[in-house]
Amino acid sequence: MTTETKYFTREEARKTLPLVNKIVKDILSTTREMRLLAEEIGPHAEENEDIKKMAADVEGFLAELEEIGCFFKDWNFTIGLVDFPAMVDGKEVYLCWKSDEEDIEYYHGMDEGFAGRKPIPDVENDEE
Repeated sequence: MTTETKYFTREEARKTLPLVNKIVKDILSTTREMRLLAEEIGPHAEENEDIKKMAADVEGFLAELEEIGCFFKDWNFTIGLVDFPAMVDGKEVYLCWKSDEEDIEYYHGMDEGFAGRKPIPDVENDEE
């Protein structure tokens, strides 16, 4: 079964933020715990059952975000970056949100990444 890309309007993405924010907090706190435990354990940390369980939990959290239709993009697990597929000015883009932001205010091109963030133009809200 092929799933079609869900494009979010800014408003739709905003409505998911309470849940997305909770999942991202779970991801960041679990990975922080994993790092601390791994430092304690040393070279063979990946064989530790607690580490394996936490890694499985993180995989589950990432899957939850994908079920919503958005994607976790912070592979250093430090700032909680999430992209929402969207259309702006007739182009495929990502609405871009960081866990310390209260609202979704930025977007970037599909291959620009975080460094290419720009403010979302007001006209985006009209493209339902």
